[in-house]
Amino acid sequence: MAIVVNKLIPEFEATATGGIKVSNTSHLGQVLVMYFYPKDNTPGCTTEAMQFRDRFKDFEKAGATVFGVSRDNMKSHEEFKTKLELPFELIADTEEKMCHMFGVVKNKIMYGKKVKGIERSTFLIGADGVLKAEWRGLKVPGHVDDVLKAVKTLKKA
Repeated sequence: MAIVVNKLIPEFEATATGGIKVSNTSHLGQVLVMYFYPKDNTPGCTTEAMQFRDRFKDFEKAGATVFGVSRDNMKSHEEFKTKLELPFELIADTEEKMCHMFGVVKNKIMYGKKVKGIERSTFLIGADGVLKAEWRGLKVPGHVDDVLKAVKTLKKA
């Protein structure tokens, strides 16, 4: 089932670093920011993670919980999280269940070959479990600030 803005997000269950279980109901009452990224330890993904890290306190103050999501395994996530001192958890979606549910798996051309990859995307889920906003195929510069603005706007509403 695909996700749609202004609708409840479908049922899902995943495990994040720190042994945290995340599901469509685990964080009801909290605003969730879920950002999907292609791969741990790549330049764009490292920059994006560091920007979320550097603004983490602002997200917390605005009442949002941040999760990074990629197809990397838990070992890779734990190392990436430690190396960058990330204060938020990373979800290991090794079977691509969440990636497909959120519609971020795309065909890409890499070195002249067609490959299946993750389109950098972020989703803002309200405290009621409803998808409030989405950013797809985004560029890293300025993105984290856009998401934070949307979280603050949501909090005021």
